[in-house]
Amino acid sequence: MKKAIKASSGKATKKAAKKGKGKGKFNVYVTGERIFTNAKAAFDLYSQSRYGESLKGKVYYSFAEAFSLFEKGKVNVYLDRKKLNHNSFMKEAIIREPNFWTRYTVYNDLRSRGYIVKTALKFGADFRVYEKGVKPGEDHAKWIVYPVYEASNMTWHEFAAKNRVAHSTKKNLLIAIVDDEGDVTYYEVKWLRP
Repeated sequence: MKKAIKASSGKATKKAAKKGKGKGKFNVYVTGERIFTNAKAAFDLYSQSRYGESLKGKVYYSFAEAFSLFEKGKVNVYLDRKKLNHNSFMKEAIIREPNFWTRYTVYNDLRSRGYIVKTALKFGADFRVYEKGVKPGEDHAKWIVYPVYEASNMTWHEFAAKNRVAHSTKKNLLIAIVDDEGDVTYYEVKWLRP
C-alpha cells in the first residue's frame, strides 16, 4: 500500500498543481469528516462541473473531491488554520478514511473519463456515477460504485448484499478494483432472470 500512495505524489501531481496555481484558486477547510468553503469560485465550479454539494451558503466536499481539486491546483486546504501540503493532506484523509487511497483512485479515474461522481452513503455505497452529460438533479445516477483494493477480500454474502442494494435502488453495480500501480478495472454486475 505504501508503494501505491507514493505513486500518487509523482511528477504528474506536481505539474497539475503548478498548472492551476493562482488561477481561480480558493481555500477549503477541513472540519471533522467534511471539507467546506463559501468561496464564490467554489459555487462557480459547482455550477459548471458539479464538484461538491451546495448547501446553505457553503459548498461541501468529500475527501476524494477535495483531493482531486487539490491535485489540480484549484484549492488550498486548511486544517486548524494550518495550510496542508500534499503529504499532510493525504495523511489527514487516510486518518479519516482508511480506504482513502483506493476510493480516491477510483474517484479520480471516473472523473478523468468525464463522469460526474458523487458520494452515495444513503445508498449504502461509496459513490454514485452519472452517465456522461447528465448532471445530478437532471436524472438519476446510473451506477453505484464500490472501490476495492485488489488484495482485499470480499465474501459472497458481501457481494450479494452490494448487488441487492444496487438492484433495490434501480442502479447498476460497478465493482472497481484498484491494483498496486493505481490502475482501475471495472466490473458491472446486473441481475438476470433465466
